[in-house]
Amino acid sequence: MSLIIDTIISIVVMIFLGVILKKINLLEEKDVDSLNKIVINVCMPCMIFNALFNADLSLISNFTLLPISLVLSALIAGILSYFILSFTNFSKKKIWSVLITILISNTAFLGFPVNLGVFGHDGLIRAIFCDMGTLFIFLSLSFILFLIFGGTIKDAIKKIILFPPLWAVMLGITFNLLDLQIGQIPTNVITYLSGGAIPLIMISLGLSLKFDGLMWNKKMIAFTSIFKLLIFPTIAFFIINFFNISNLEYNVALVEAAMPSGMLTLVLAITYDLDIRLTSDCILFNTLFSLITLPILISLI
Repeated sequence: MSLIIDTIISIVVMIFLGVILKKINLLEEKDVDSLNKIVINVCMPCMIFNALFNADLSLISNFTLLPISLVLSALIAGILSYFILSFTNFSKKKIWSVLITILISNTAFLGFPVNLGVFGHDGLIRAIFCDMGTLFIFLSLSFILFLIFGGTIKDAIKKIILFPPLWAVMLGITFNLLDLQIGQIPTNVITYLSGGAIPLIMISLGLSLKFDGLMWNKKMIAFTSIFKLLIFPTIAFFIINFFNISNLEYNVALVEAAMPSGMLTLVLAITYDLDIRLTSDCILFNTLFSLITLPILISLI
């Protein structure tokens, strides 16, 4: 239990470091975009590649149900939430601004450090496979939102092909299974860059925090928080047990299913001109609430 508390407290400290850095004007909210670009395009791909390249993948066949469980959980939660939201007087854009925060989980930005801290390197490996499910959902939503709100198929395909974390997964597994060596200097560079992923993610999140959103969007914040932090993991619990997933895979899958909304939702909100403020408020507040729900869940499993 102390390990769980230490991990969550460490994450909270890094988040509020971002808050403090913004407060003293050392960093500004506009710096969030630059930090996220560094994380998504450099640090996180290095972290994923490094973890998979050095992992024992002899049990890789046991991991295939992890992303499937996350995708099915998101599908069911998405259908239920869409059905409820359809009874509101929200516009189509507003409905999707909320819906994407329920469908996409923070299995990487928050899921990786939590699972690494609580379950160690083996937990991180399984979390990466869970994140493949989130990646699939993100890419699928890109096409769905394109069909609904317009855009170009060329841009959608380009984003998928050039998405660095996807390449990191494929190359990490390939180099591991084929026992390909990359040399000491590339290994050192990748290791150093991967070490920056988690602190930059947490600082970025701290810079993004805005507490006034609770006043303007409190109903939708409550709705998404209940669905994301309670209903979603409950659905996942039944699916995980249906597939007879057990041991560390069971623990990691359940923790990943209990993650708050993912930061990638903002990419969709910006790309398809949704209600960015509403999406952002839902993400930030259920992330804060997850700092309460996650320790409770982890202590129970």
